[in-house]
Amino acid sequence: MKTVTTLLGWIGMCAVLYSCNQTAGDSNRQTGVLSPIEQAIITDTASFYYVDVAAYPAHDESLPIGVFDSGTGGLTVLDALVRYDENNNDNQTAGRDERPDFQKEKFIYLADQANMPYGNYHSEQKSDLLVEHTIKDVQFLLSNRYYPQASSVEPSGRKQPVKAIVIACNTATAYGKAAIDAFMEKAGLNIPVIGVIDAGARGALAAFGKDESGSIGVFATVGTIASKGYEKTLMRIKDELGYTGNIQVYNQGGHGVAEAVDEEPDFIDRRATAPRPNYRGPALDNKSYAIDKDLLDVYRFDFSGNKMLCDSESALDCSIMQLNDTENYVRYYLVSLLEQMRKQPDAKPLKALLLGCTHYPYLTDNIKQVLDELYHFQEAGEYRYRHLMAETVHIIDPAENVADELYTYLKAQQLFNPAGDMTSSEFYISVPNTHNSNVKTDKSGHFTYDYKYGRRAGEIQEYVKVVPFDYSNIPAETIERMKTAIPQTFRLINTLNQ
Repeated sequence: MKTVTTLLGWIGMCAVLYSCNQTAGDSNRQTGVLSPIEQAIITDTASFYYVDVAAYPAHDESLPIGVFDSGTGGLTVLDALVRYDENNNDNQTAGRDERPDFQKEKFIYLADQANMPYGNYHSEQKSDLLVEHTIKDVQFLLSNRYYPQASSVEPSGRKQPVKAIVIACNTATAYGKAAIDAFMEKAGLNIPVIGVIDAGARGALAAFGKDESGSIGVFATVGTIASKGYEKTLMRIKDELGYTGNIQVYNQGGHGVAEAVDEEPDFIDRRATAPRPNYRGPALDNKSYAIDKDLLDVYRFDFSGNKMLCDSESALDCSIMQLNDTENYVRYYLVSLLEQMRKQPDAKPLKALLLGCTHYPYLTDNIKQVLDELYHFQEAGEYRYRHLMAETVHIIDPAENVADELYTYLKAQQLFNPAGDMTSSEFYISVPNTHNSNVKTDKSGHFTYDYKYGRRAGEIQEYVKVVPFDYSNIPAETIERMKTAIPQTFRLINTLNQ
């Protein structure tokens, strides 16, 4: 069955199998050879990244739980942990008790905002650099150092290490989890690392009866789609659980969606009033993500308030057209998914849409609205997509299944904190390290695109500083989205300057 992207070479195959990310990386894992970043962490006592793994307090129940993502999207996974209530807190038996199951756990969250979007490293042939970023994310959670602010010259040493790690990023799971597991083994650290892909696959299949046929749409970053991690995992778990129906998988890469959520200027600029030269999202002349003028009535883009940038007052007369609003990104990609299905003569109705990027749950309301519009969309008195859609398409957020897996582990290992407090959680974000003379930033203070994807794995240096969340390093639009979409978690983010 055709999908919107195909497996591209050995790098993609490595990610699919979860057994390697590059042939050299695979060899390193099989032989125990340390990569440069692993050597810096495990053996180089002079390195900024060094962690004394021999003295690591892995089984200390009082330690926090680490969660990381390429940006703020992973806060949707953390929010599922914060809200999780499936057990009795007094005796750990199944059954809700109106108290969060992790209420005595402290969380440490890392948004690697400076290096995001992770989904683009594959297309730039830098999957090895992405893997290195994920190992550095883990190193931060294991270490005790952070920078009080971006201007700080020296790091602080007051952060706690962690007792468990959640990869709240689908792309990082697809490309990095095998390498992280191998790093943990080399370091001799018995710390669980929980990813989101298996959890999401189980959640999507739960929407089907054991003999029911239908389709699952995987809406994810381009990098996650290229790995085929979800497609392979869905088919594997389908067979393991005994599903006998004809379940099809349609992949839809969301180039620019996560970036738009995090207000990356290459994909969205709310100050723009006209098309701009540095735009990298879907456009009329984008060969990979082309806006089809014949589908303008189907997209139903919102042109108000410069949410679409066009070089003409009439949309039909535009020779340049750029998306400049997250809902318009959703509209473009959901139409693209259903158009992909229309080209398949045997396509089964879409029953579940798996949000394979942790940024996408912020857009759940938009997604539901657009799916409803497309279900009812008519032309010449006929429904264009109704034969391709269940009346209710289940929106699958893998985070709930991640919470269940984490709870099960802590219970089995007797690692619940008996006296902790969720309100003591800490939130960190990476920013460009301007004290590093090699670093190149644009006028907005972000890495330039060429620098971000021009770096090479193995050149171990501090590209970024990890600092506490602050209004100065998170866009105002993102703050407002967090207030609305994840209010419980937003209340925990008490380090923001107000």
